[in-house]
Amino acid sequence: MVNTRAASNRLQPSESGASERAGGKEEDDEATSSLRTRTMRPDARGEAGERGCIGKTESHKGRLLIEFSMVMTRSLFCLHNVKMTSLKRYAWLSIATASVTIVLKGLAWWMTDSVGLLSDALESTVNLAGAIMALAMISIAELPADDHHTYGHGKAEYFSAGFEGLLILLAAIGIGVTAISRLLDPQPLEHVGIGLTVSVVASLVNLFTARVLLVAGKKNRSLTLEADAHHLMTDVWTSVGVILGVGAVALSGYQWLDPVLALLVAANIVWTGWKLLYRSMQGLMDVALPPAEHALVVGVLDTYREQGIDYHALRTRESGARRFVEVHILMPGEWSIQKGHELVEQLEGDIRQALPQTSVLTHLEPLDDPASQDDIALDR
Repeated sequence: MVNTRAASNRLQPSESGASERAGGKEEDDEATSSLRTRTMRPDARGEAGERGCIGKTESHKGRLLIEFSMVMTRSLFCLHNVKMTSLKRYAWLSIATASVTIVLKGLAWWMTDSVGLLSDALESTVNLAGAIMALAMISIAELPADDHHTYGHGKAEYFSAGFEGLLILLAAIGIGVTAISRLLDPQPLEHVGIGLTVSVVASLVNLFTARVLLVAGKKNRSLTLEADAHHLMTDVWTSVGVILGVGAVALSGYQWLDPVLALLVAANIVWTGWKLLYRSMQGLMDVALPPAEHALVVGVLDTYREQGIDYHALRTRESGARRFVEVHILMPGEWSIQKGHELVEQLEGDIRQALPQTSVLTHLEPLDDPASQDDIALDR
């Protein structure tokens, strides 16, 4: 037992020395690291710290932008669910969407100092102008008929559609000019990460609102809402072109792909703008109802020929959401006024049932009177 304790006592100083040497080595390493830090070139220490700060700042900015985008998107969903009997709520939704995209793109420009994002934000102000115009024209179109506008105010919607179509054409021209300038003088892309994030978020917001407006426009026969929806879709297609262009350049390295895709997007936007201008001009020119709707009217009139009547001088037109149908009804001369009146009342009701929001005006004439055939022309 004595020998064992003695051996143990002899080993303890050795272990203690090893521990002291290890501690000394750690102190030497810390001193060496501190010395290296103190002796490092100031510019090298600044570059390393700056790279770390920039990375953290960019990441923080990206997270802030995404969180802000989500808050604004949820706000739009809440606005969409607000109960309003008028179509104005869709115009307010469009105004809110344009405002959100302006803030998003403006915030991204402030974060990145990218001229491209600044121009994109300024382009969104055109959407805001179109949305305000849509709200004004819908407000006028919903006014009831008065002594000065006996057919109502529905044609106000055509002014809004024409204005939207013109704005779309101007946007296409601006995109084309910028694309040609970039094609002749290619420039490297900057701040791709945040720029694409903003483009994707803004595109989703615009796409959501455009689909809502398009469905509402077709359901309520509102050319103003349809035009505003197509205007927002031009922004979506523009952003899609930007994303594809940036992706193509990143994958291939060819700078000219970005402006070429932008020119294709501009061509598509020109076609959309022209269609809106054409529809607005046709509405102001009192164009007849579309062939499918005209066929419904003719189908109703033909069913009454079995009762011994005929018709001519059928004229149709539309004014905003309302349709107008005028027709001369030829009935047997021996019929009483009461019987003829009851027949046309039923006929008009059948036309209105086939085509809601239709005003029908009929004119009764004797079937066997030759003079009844002389009033078919418009000037008669």
